[in-house]
Amino acid sequence: MASTSESSKKSQGLLHSLVSHATEVESPATKVYVYETPVRLWHWVNALCIVLLCVTGYLIAAPPPSVPGEASFSFLFGNIRLIHFAAGEVLALALLYRVIWAFIGNSHAHQIFLPPVWSIKWWGEVWHEVRWYLFLVKVPKKYVGHNPLAQLAMFGIFVLPLFVSVFTGLALNAEGEGIESLWYQAFGWVFALLGDSFTVHTIHHISMWVIIVFSMIHIYVAVREDIMSRQSLVSTMISGWRYFKDDKE
Repeated sequence: MASTSESSKKSQGLLHSLVSHATEVESPATKVYVYETPVRLWHWVNALCIVLLCVTGYLIAAPPPSVPGEASFSFLFGNIRLIHFAAGEVLALALLYRVIWAFIGNSHAHQIFLPPVWSIKWWGEVWHEVRWYLFLVKVPKKYVGHNPLAQLAMFGIFVLPLFVSVFTGLALNAEGEGIESLWYQAFGWVFALLGDSFTVHTIHHISMWVIIVFSMIHIYVAVREDIMSRQSLVSTMISGWRYFKDDKE
């Protein structure tokens, strides 16, 4: 009987599994293994790279005062750029790795890349989460993976700006390498798509601020949900296990 049920779920296809998974609510006082090791590793590597990129990116846009003495003894701005480019390349490789894992990982691995926007039921769940975050709902729903609003936010103001940052950053690096370089041959299309170097710089800079704003909201919401919704969030990205507590208000 169990095997028949499992086969019927598989036969319903990818879209059905995405919609069903996005709205799945776990009963209290249980635990579920949600985030596999590759996903958790990517999360923390990604976080470290973003911190390094935002700090060094800000300094590149607003350079520090000149350092007295021989430039070759300090090489301050050169080191800032080196850290920025190195962190950017690690971020790009990590993003590629994460996209690949979305196809081979468990059902939670692809949530941030493909929110089920075609589902009316899912949009109803999004609206419920909006009301919950506005303190208009007293009892939260408990989701195994990302809740629907988190899926939408992760995709719209994190994943998409992250791709924009990566491709514009690689294009700007390619410009520095020269138009005859392999880098420019690989990423010169970004300038053809977006315009001149100033426009690409501006879009790259704006995407950084979008990611910074998202990161602040993300940290606040994770801590808030840990306390108010009585389910683990922060520790889940460390251990992989999501713990569900009781339904006390």
